[in-house]
Amino acid sequence: MTPLPRWIDIGLLPAINLLLALVTAGIVVVLIGENPFRVLRVLISGAFSAETLGYTLYYATNMLFTGLAAAVAFQARLFSIGAEGQATLGGLGVGLTCLLLDPTLPPVLVVAIACLAAPVFGAAWVLVPGVLQAWRGSHVVITTIMFNFLASGLMVWLLSGPLKEPGRGSPQTRRFAEDAALPYLHDLLGSIGIARSPLNVSIVIALLAAAGVWVLVWRTRFGYALRALGHSREAARYAGIPIRRMIVVTLLISGALAGGMALNEILGVQHKLILNFSAGYGFTGIAVALMGRNHPAGICAASLLFGALFQGGAELNFEFETITTDLVLVIQGLIILFSGALAGMFTPWMTRLVLARAVRDG
Repeated sequence: MTPLPRWIDIGLLPAINLLLALVTAGIVVVLIGENPFRVLRVLISGAFSAETLGYTLYYATNMLFTGLAAAVAFQARLFSIGAEGQATLGGLGVGLTCLLLDPTLPPVLVVAIACLAAPVFGAAWVLVPGVLQAWRGSHVVITTIMFNFLASGLMVWLLSGPLKEPGRGSPQTRRFAEDAALPYLHDLLGSIGIARSPLNVSIVIALLAAAGVWVLVWRTRFGYALRALGHSREAARYAGIPIRRMIVVTLLISGALAGGMALNEILGVQHKLILNFSAGYGFTGIAVALMGRNHPAGICAASLLFGALFQGGAELNFEFETITTDLVLVIQGLIILFSGALAGMFTPWMTRLVLARAVRDG
């Protein structure tokens, strides 16, 4: 089959799938007795107003990290489902760094070390599944799901015991030192009218990570080997690519990106280690990667869309009596359905159109 131009593959086709998902969601809204155009207007204004844009971008930052993590693994046809656990361990890395070092080191140095600890801990958590996949053939889907549960259990034990703040009933650590945190953007850019929100410098780190993934995958020899591995493992082996090492390194990079999500939640917002801070973003990142066609540009757009659904959905809950957050989950599910399971539905038709135009112009 003739490959489609990139602007169609990562731009037009996802847009068509999104439109179909929204039309289907609109039919659901009509069935419950509401005006779908009014619902869409409230959803958009609730996500992109001057007061709420920061919240939308804050949610999008989490999904940008986990979407990139899933996409890097998907490039090698490694369906890692472990971003949730890797993000959890990234948070543990941030928490341990701040708890151990903030009494003695300057806050700037603590933050710098924590920014390194998050991806290191996230990568470390996927090392065993990577080695098992590469040397024993253990399927990475199964092992990474198992490690999600292990990460959750480990965090419950730590936050209800060794790391729990004395005298506190809830499972959490003490707060980090006051300045051991990533600054909020409304503090840095308040002079240009940025509204108060949880949005912090981690969004800059996420965007730099997206640029880094683009360079790594499409502009380096490693990226070429990675994509070759994804297209055909046997052909990659015939070309002399070290398959086992590529599998492990690819999953380590994926885990490091997932661990970076903790920078937004723990170092940027909570300023303490809490239970279940990952809140399902690791799984949502899979949908983001699928919708973004595993390309950083598409993942940035998909992250913004899902961030808007998170924030705008909360506004719908306030505005309409008949609409709850469950409807937002329905919309997300429809987008995942059309962008994931039905992602290739229009590809054959679009390919025929492109070929027909090429023949006519040629």
